[in-house]
Amino acid sequence: MTALHVEGLEVCYGRTVAVAGISLDVPQGSAVCLIGANGAGKTTTLRAISGLTRARAGRVLYGGTDIARRPAHRIAALGLRHVPEGRQCFAELTVEENLALGAYLDTAAAAASRRDQVLTRFPRLRERLSQRAGSLSGGEQQMLAIGRALMGAPRLLLLDEPSMGLAPLFVEEIFAIIASLKQDGTTILLVEQNASAALDICDHAYVLETGRIVISGSAADVAVNPAVVAAYLGG
Repeated sequence: MTALHVEGLEVCYGRTVAVAGISLDVPQGSAVCLIGANGAGKTTTLRAISGLTRARAGRVLYGGTDIARRPAHRIAALGLRHVPEGRQCFAELTVEENLALGAYLDTAAAAASRRDQVLTRFPRLRERLSQRAGSLSGGEQQMLAIGRALMGAPRLLLLDEPSMGLAPLFVEEIFAIIASLKQDGTTILLVEQNASAALDICDHAYVLETGRIVISGSAADVAVNPAVVAAYLGG
């Protein structure tokens, strides 16, 4: 079963074409990654899927419904949650307040239950509930950003560069968290410049170059593609 089907997606900034008619699929319960260099169109693709950036053309079928022209808040209400590049936590709010914002559509009882689940997954956040988000380390902020998204019980989780700017130990921890989410059945679309780590945990991969998909296939096959090895895996 397909959770997300993107067909002919095109996004422009003025006269500049950032995404040039790409198509991709994310099967239910799988983890799919988009890899590519800076400026390839990866972040723009996620923003168009979640409604943060308007697509000029194409379809985004989520649960069989085209959401390409819907506003972001209505897409989020359908269970598609986006963890943006740079984490974008609310720095002046506490960890607990940031988490609460992720469950703004839920009843108090549902939010409390989900909060316990999130804090069990991220015990470091439990220790810092009353701490301002802006005072957390980069790795802790990334945990908070993912936890905030999980507070909405996502049916599809979009992750944009979750390892960016993190110390190696935190990178390892973040990827372990993503792998555990996948194991628990969360459907994931991951944008990541750490191609090796992304390919290790994902089922399928797409390679973007200048707004176009140039390679796709199982993550295992993409990981041994000579062009991918040379460009992204240090071969």
